[in-house]
Amino acid sequence: MNRDRPQPILSHIREIRRRATWAVLFTIGTTVASLFFYRQIFDILKRPAGDKLNPTLGGEFAQFNVTETWAAIAKVGFMVGIMAALPFILYQFVAFISPGLKPHERRWLYALIPAALLSFGLGAAFGYFVLIPPAMKFLLGFDIAVPLISISSYVNLVTMLMLVMGVIFELPLVMFLLSMLGILKPRWLAKQRKWAVILALVLGAVITPTADPVNQTLVAGPLLVMFELGLWLSKLAEWIRKRKQARKFAASQPTGT
Repeated sequence: MNRDRPQPILSHIREIRRRATWAVLFTIGTTVASLFFYRQIFDILKRPAGDKLNPTLGGEFAQFNVTETWAAIAKVGFMVGIMAALPFILYQFVAFISPGLKPHERRWLYALIPAALLSFGLGAAFGYFVLIPPAMKFLLGFDIAVPLISISSYVNLVTMLMLVMGVIFELPLVMFLLSMLGILKPRWLAKQRKWAVILALVLGAVITPTADPVNQTLVAGPLLVMFELGLWLSKLAEWIRKRKQARKFAASQPTGT
């Protein structure tokens, strides 16, 4: 197939269906494979709670209904399967849209996708190693009740915090991309710093499961750092865009004889 020529709409639909089918099948495969390692995965998920998780049960999860454990295993397996299949899914997406992009657009796409994966991974790791342990210590550290934590409630909390932090760490790349498109301006972003601080504190209070200022700061702090990093990337994007426009203008001028 010659990709330099416009393809009929039916050909595009067939290609989308083919690539989507491969992506779904690959995700099913990684999900099924992850289910064979559910014990190891849950051992990793339990570590941030340490010895605070159900001490009367020897640190094991509690199960309050017949299907609760299986539902938690299926949920975690599906999430791990998606994360494992994500590079392949993104490859199918890039392979579909890249023929319609200009060379410089392809270069940016090839650079931003690995950066997005790395940013999400760093955010999830931050949530796992930095945010969740003090949150668990606070939530399970009261002496007036013996913790009896169900497997579903713990999995929902841990995965939600890791997912949210992964999305937060994507903020600089989103700001860079919007600035490259001319939607965001660095000067306007710089004027929004005070509102960014307020929003970060509000989100820190909403996202964290605790009411103490320490855990709220652990969310608000990275948000502000990501905003500042995004601001600098926005300035870089504006410089790149202006430089490109200047080159186009210079190339359009008639040359002297």
